Amino acid sequence: MLKIKKIHLDTVTSTNDYLKSVSDDDTDTLTVARADFQTKGRGQASNHWESEAGRNLLFSVLIHPLSVAASRQFLLSMAGALSICNALSDSVGDITIKWPNDIYWCDKKISGTLIETRLSGSVISDCIFGVGVNVNQQVFYSDAPNPVSLVTITGKETNIDELLDNILQRFVDYLSHIYANDYDAIRNEYQQRLYRGDDNLYLYENHTNRYPSGRFSARIVEVKDDGTLVLQDEDGLLREYTFKEVSFVI
Repeated sequence: MLKIKKIHLDTVTSTNDYLKSVSDDDTDTLTVARADFQTKGRGQASNHWESEAGRNLLFSVLIHPLSVAASRQFLLSMAGALSICNALSDSVGDITIKWPNDIYWCDKKISGTLIETRLSGSVISDCIFGVGVNVNQQVFYSDAPNPVSLVTITGKETNIDELLDNILQRFVDYLSHIYANDYDAIRNEYQQRLYRGDDNLYLYENHTNRYPSGRFSARIVEVKDDGTLVLQDEDGLLREYTFKEVSFVI
């Protein structure tokens, strides 16, 4: 059984950066750093994560999944996204996972994750999940296009520590399946939880030169273990995209 070691910080540049400085190579332990405020909270690419001090859940988890091949590393991303998705679903409906690992309520973003990995040969030696969940913040001031929080959905505040414990226990359960090479259930559940994961056609924007430029309509076919998104456009052509090569038109 995986153990959980939690560290609470008042203020830090980012919880991901903090865990990079932690000397902990125990493969049986999840080291979790939670902060009330991040001065340099990061999202994917160069994005900034907006959060009022003490109002949201900001944390990172360090694991050492040495049994997971680099070619299957997206299974870890699936596990993290499902843990957050299901924990939030205890409080509100219409929670989905927008590929690769954003969490959405309807068409609005409630959580994002920045994952940083280090390889040792063909396996993953270290993996840090940096998570931001909008919990009790009422108003957002950044130019993020579609933020939402639990309190704006439900009208009531949520205990942040209890939400973190809920997410972590689910994450431990999913990791146990991955470490036991039990992948199918996680793949299937991730597919079922996908934003736009039904059989309808939706608008996407192509950002590569492998396919015709501009917007196109497609449905999601699958997400591969390496994170590749497979779409089928309205002409029946299968298109494969990695992160940032395609965007959802919302």
